[in-house]
Amino acid sequence: MNLEKLLSDGKIEKTEKTEFDFSRIENDLKAAQDALNSGNFEWAMSIAYNAVLRSGIYLMNFLGYRAVGKEHHKNTFLFLGECDLNKSFVEYFDKVRVRRNNFIYRSEVETSEEEAKEIVEKAKEFVQEIRAFVPKIRTEGDEK
Repeated sequence: MNLEKLLSDGKIEKTEKTEFDFSRIENDLKAAQDALNSGNFEWAMSIAYNAVLRSGIYLMNFLGYRAVGKEHHKNTFLFLGECDLNKSFVEYFDKVRVRRNNFIYRSEVETSEEEAKEIVEKAKEFVQEIRAFVPKIRTEGDEK
């Protein structure tokens, strides 16, 4: 990971490390699935996005960083792009970030059932990838 540019650009800052707790993320994923099942596709998208965002924030905190500035959601995805994670997931959810922003603040987005299903499934996959990444970091940290 090369985080120096994000640090020097003021997109992230160092903070106290915290433990990674997946329980809230699992609740978000369940709520996204429930919204999907009830036909509330925009909320399914938004909650699934929140699960991924929360995973990114928790990962940052676990590593001793946090996003700063008005674009802290965007900066979280810039951080995830510097991690050893699937870049296509990072790019995909950065696009979902923009859609969710339009849904929340501009009421401009309609999400189809197919789109919502895809977003919820990809959120589950990406969260699982981050879940697998955390023990890898712990192991690498123990070796140093």
